[in-house]
Amino acid sequence: MSAHPSDSNGAPARIAILSDVHGNLPAFRTVIDDARAADVDALWCLGDFVGYGASPDECVALALEECDVLLAGNHDLAVAGRIDITDFSPGAAAAALWTQEHASGDTIELLAKLEPAREGERIGLYHGSPRDPIWGYVLTTEQAKDCIEAMDPRVGAIGHSHVALRFTRTDGEVVGEQMPGGTEHDLADGEWLVNPGSVGQPRDRDPRAAWMLVDLDRWTASWRRVEYPVEEAARAISEADLPGHLADRLFIGQ
Repeated sequence: MSAHPSDSNGAPARIAILSDVHGNLPAFRTVIDDARAADVDALWCLGDFVGYGASPDECVALALEECDVLLAGNHDLAVAGRIDITDFSPGAAAAALWTQEHASGDTIELLAKLEPAREGERIGLYHGSPRDPIWGYVLTTEQAKDCIEAMDPRVGAIGHSHVALRFTRTDGEVVGEQMPGGTEHDLADGEWLVNPGSVGQPRDRDPRAAWMLVDLDRWTASWRRVEYPVEEAARAISEADLPGHLADRLFIGQ
């Protein structure tokens, strides 16, 4: 996204943070349109552009066109041959192998260059977790506590779990909760881990595509959900002869 306004230091202030596109082109397009309508300065993606869905080339091309920061997810790294596909569940492995066979050389070359974490921004960016950017899930307060202690930035954004959530440590106690669309938190105090949820395969029982707007001047995070044509994404999976449950789960967000 070009010609963005920014804060007084030249850094973008209003950031659309998204994760786990997973080859779902209709969801990805819809989220980008929603972010544009929200007047964001930049778009940062926490990885997993491919896997599960049937449009890897199109999603990677759209990410290159629209995203200012691109991280690698575990599915991206598996398709690129940097981690072992045998570590995946059967459905995920089948989708990764399909993607390897059907994605273009340019797509795989790009995925091979991405990394699962990024330093130097105003917040930490990790596909999985600060402790394990490739595989680490953060779904409990115990996991969040360990990650907050391992994280240098005060605020970190994570993906991988496909669940929109937040964890906060204030005065030593870590609390967390899932974040429905339309909710907002003030990040100005305490230490935070925030997850936007998944663009292309939500697993928090809300099938709408998820993203998060972080305002780094106001230090707020707003969780967004947006309807997209689920039937189109499911039909593409079926027509590609990918496992049927990968299409079915899109309708229930699980």
